[in-house]
Amino acid sequence: MYKILKTDGLAKRGEFETVHGTIQTPVFMNVGTAAAIKGAVGTEDLQQIKTQVELSNTYHLHVRPGDHIVKQLGGLHKFMNWDKPILTDSGGFQVFSLAGLRKIKEEGVYFQSHVDGRKIFMGPEESMQIQSNLASTIAMAFDECPSSVASREYIQASVNRTTRWLERCKNEMNRLNSLEDTINKNQMLFGINQGGIYDDIRIEHAKAITEMDLDGYAVGGLAVGESHEEMYRILESVVPYLPQNKPTYLMGVGTPANILEAVDRGVDFFDCVYPTRNGRHGHLYTNKGKINLFNAKYETDDRPIEEGCQCPACKHHSRAYIRHLLKAKEMLGMRLCVLHNLYFYNTMMEEIRAAIEAGNYSEYKAKKLEGFKENDKR
Repeated sequence: MYKILKTDGLAKRGEFETVHGTIQTPVFMNVGTAAAIKGAVGTEDLQQIKTQVELSNTYHLHVRPGDHIVKQLGGLHKFMNWDKPILTDSGGFQVFSLAGLRKIKEEGVYFQSHVDGRKIFMGPEESMQIQSNLASTIAMAFDECPSSVASREYIQASVNRTTRWLERCKNEMNRLNSLEDTINKNQMLFGINQGGIYDDIRIEHAKAITEMDLDGYAVGGLAVGESHEEMYRILESVVPYLPQNKPTYLMGVGTPANILEAVDRGVDFFDCVYPTRNGRHGHLYTNKGKINLFNAKYETDDRPIEEGCQCPACKHHSRAYIRHLLKAKEMLGMRLCVLHNLYFYNTMMEEIRAAIEAGNYSEYKAKKLEGFKENDKR
């Protein structure tokens, strides 16, 4: 159940009720691909850094440890000791990005595991069955994520197939939720809008999937090579054709600036590996832009990563110390950087929600974007 509490232009401040708790939107989902946030971050850490939703990956958990093992152990929430919402993506993106050898057919996709090369088949029903075994709060529909440079003809055929697959996902999800041994019988299904950078294909697809009356809708296939301007243009075209009374999720996006711009275009849900991946490489987000702790100028810098930040890294450690840990390849360095970046993102989402509630989102966005440029000017 999704409820809009306040709007400011196209920006929406909402609440999304789930069986694992209510999500305050706009929200950034923290990515824990294999049921863990990379960088030695546990679920007890996530509770401390304001994480609302954890995101795990269907394909990776199917390959190892195996979704049947997760089901046997009580589902993903129990397995990883997390009591808040979890979204699982369908495995579609990984099938297309990781698998060099694959065959896409109407029934689904045949491909080889990137771990041990074994042959795997995944179609809409299989993806739903795996996600049901994982017992996530929100399951994503199985779709094809075509390349951003694919031809118009290819993208149109791919989108048509994704629509047919979505119908199959919905039917299978309904069946699974009615079974006696299903762990989460209230699992929700989000459909995914595709269409590359073709506005008309995107809009037609949005209309078609809206008719299926799903729990939420994602815009997929962006942040895969097109420019930021093209991404914003697609959002402006397609979001008005997705249901206003359901959450809108922009998949795999993005930078803090991307998020600020997408909220302004009506997006509620986000996820991205940037904060964790960049953190592991010593690249840290601040309100004055990104800093790279490997730079020599931080060698004797006894300030926190960001003055006033309440994350575990900033409260207890200096830039100089964390830089030393990274240089010495101590895992604690990576961990502290990842915690800071996720705290930064989660805090920014809190500020976004407050700004929409106060009706001054455009001023907040302008000020935030201006601040991000400060380190660039030095």
